[in-house]
Order: sequence, then structure tokens, then C-alpha cells
Amino acid sequence: MEYLRDYTMYMAIFGMFSFMWFGWAQEKPRRSWRLYIGIASGSALVVCLIGVYLSIINWNEASALSDTSSFRSYLTFVVIEFLLAGVGAFLIIRLKRSDYVAPWIAFIVGIHFFWLKDIFKDASLNILGILLIGVVITSFWLSKRLGVANSAITGIGAGTVLFCFALLGLSRYLAL
Repeated sequence: MEYLRDYTMYMAIFGMFSFMWFGWAQEKPRRSWRLYIGIASGSALVVCLIGVYLSIINWNEASALSDTSSFRSYLTFVVIEFLLAGVGAFLIIRLKRSDYVAPWIAFIVGIHFFWLKDIFKDASLNILGILLIGVVITSFWLSKRLGVANSAITGIGAGTVLFCFALLGLSRYLAL
């Protein structure tokens, strides 16, 4: 079942997290990338704000989270995700490998979409999870090859993938 409000929230949430990942990408990118990362970040923020507006005006529409058990499962997965991400980041920093924090967070975020696909009844969330995990794997190789921080590659990759899914939310909204 398709839920109009969920698609507006995809725009808002994926747009916001795209904005944040592009922000993290600015940690140590190549100097020539900064303008483009800034433009991508601003574009993601615009899509996020459009999603927020559309979410507010469609607030009374049905959502996959209208079902109490689905909402409870959603909250459970989000809490587990935050705990795994936080504990893992803490351990990575303690091991003095802070360059791996961004890929770790992106990996956990990617995995959580496999859980969320059943809640939202949206198989495309599997693709989102696979793409984010692909970004993580690629970031280790590409960051070394290009001489930039893992966060630059992870941030650009995750930001781009999430931005595309925010736009997918917009196209699905417009199609309903």
C-alpha cells in the first residue's frame, strides 16, 4: 500500500540526512570539491524543507506508522540503530581509528533499511540499504586512492544516495 504522507516524509528525512552527510563530507575533501559539496548540501536542504512543508499540509493522511505495532517496531529499530552506531563509534574512536566512524555510521544506517522495508512495505528500501553499504565498501578504497578522508567519500556517497531517495519520494508523491 502506498502512503502519501510517507513519501512526503521520505523527502523531509532523506533530504535532511543527505544535507547532514554532505556536511560531514566537508571534513577533508579535495579543495576543488568544496563548492560542489556545498551546492549538493544546499539542494538537499531545499528538498528537505519542501518535504517538511508537504508533510505538514498532509499530516492527517495515512502512514505506515499509523499502525501501533508498526510504529513500535519502527521505534525499536531506530533505538537499536542509534545504540549500535554510538557504541561502535565510541569503540572506533577509542581504538584511535576515527577515520572509520563515518563508514561505520553509514553501514549501520544501510542495514537498518533492510528492517524498515517491511514496516513501510517498500522494497526500494532494500536498494537504499545496498547502496549505502556499497558506499561504505567503496569509501575505504577510494579515500586511500584519492588521498582524502573516509568521511569525504562516505559523506558524498551517502549524501548522494539519500538525495536520490528524497527525490524518489517527491516523484512518488507527485504520482499519487
